[in-house]
Amino acid sequence: MELDIIYQEDCFKTLKRIEDKSIDMVLTSPPYDNLRTYGVFVFDFKNTARELYRVVKAGGVVVWVVGDATIKGSETGTSFRQALYFKEIGFNLHDTMIYLKNSCAFPTNCRYNQIFEYMFILSKGKPKVFNPLLRNNNYGSFTRKMTHRNTDGSMQLNETVTLQKQSNYGNVWLYETGYMKSTKDKIAYQHPAIFPEQLAIDQIKSWSNEGDVILDPFIGSGTTAVACIRTNCHYIGSEINKDYYDIAIKRIEGVLQRK
Repeated sequence: MELDIIYQEDCFKTLKRIEDKSIDMVLTSPPYDNLRTYGVFVFDFKNTARELYRVVKAGGVVVWVVGDATIKGSETGTSFRQALYFKEIGFNLHDTMIYLKNSCAFPTNCRYNQIFEYMFILSKGKPKVFNPLLRNNNYGSFTRKMTHRNTDGSMQLNETVTLQKQSNYGNVWLYETGYMKSTKDKIAYQHPAIFPEQLAIDQIKSWSNEGDVILDPFIGSGTTAVACIRTNCHYIGSEINKDYYDIAIKRIEGVLQRK
């Protein structure tokens, strides 16, 4: 299948043309509940999930960024049902990560403000790639001796542990959101619901290597494609909405011109 292209069609049509076990990673934020507006288009979650399992390579990862609407005073729980269905069809729920936003788009006076979404890391077996993002530790690098006291009062050395200058990030990632924060590409804001470009870059770097093929079946404003360009990966995308497809194409053209 041709790489580095977005198809203006239902993602199910695109998925049907993709060969078995040919995709290294999926990164997407699907339409969920009534939080994203796609007009009359209907999202067939279960068939899409099964197709994703078919096309992802052994050891491949799906990063599923999703949240829940609040309807009649209750969160829908759609996110959890989707994660559990992915497990039913064979994926491992490798990690439940949190995408934490630095601001709230829709404040409420009857509950705490909603400032996060889930990032379910779903793997087809053990992930074949993990390139963890690292953070500097305040204490620097040093060696510590671990001891315990015996019943007779004497001290016994158990082991020597070396603490490094850097350690893996935690699984809660904070990003700035809002105009000219989620991305510097102004055209992207013509789409109603974009996720941060840096989030896409960080997830791609974590679960894939340069040259890998990344699929986004709900590519929207093209953020996943832009992140692939910036990380030297290939992309395949689908977008059913013609207006959003046009935004993504123009955005990608602008990024390639500036590269």
